[in-house]
Amino acid sequence: MNLLEKEPVRRVEKLLKDFDKNQKIIVLNTSARTALEAATSLSCEVGAIVKSLLFRTESNFTLCLVAGDKKASLNKIKKILSIKDASMASAEDVKNITGYTIGGVSPIGHLNKVYILIDKSLNRFNSLFAAAGHPNCVFEISFADLLKITNGSTDEIIE
Repeated sequence: MNLLEKEPVRRVEKLLKDFDKNQKIIVLNTSARTALEAATSLSCEVGAIVKSLLFRTESNFTLCLVAGDKKASLNKIKKILSIKDASMASAEDVKNITGYTIGGVSPIGHLNKVYILIDKSLNRFNSLFAAAGHPNCVFEISFADLLKITNGSTDEIIE
């Protein structure tokens, strides 16, 4: 099966096309499961890769979009959300909440509504690359358009 025919990738592609008809999914011959692999495959800086990290935040979930060269800070996330507890979501939770498997979690097209926090450090790049529903599929987007398409909030959420 062609990767573009897979349901999670089609879900991302539909939202991208609805947002901007010129948007397209980039299928890589090599894996983009990690930020480093994606950057190598795309010949770009690791920081231009958007990591989509799902956190269990007390009674619900929050998706944090972080530059590939940065680490999310649990303490900052807890402070921003005014909560006492936050932890990485399990692989099973990631699949159930977003509809994607780890390595292919897109910032858009989730099966369930999820609050999205976007780290300000992503703003230093003209072009960002985010997962498109599969570890070998990505899409290119500007920081401003990432904000618009995700309806996310920006803050400083890195260590």
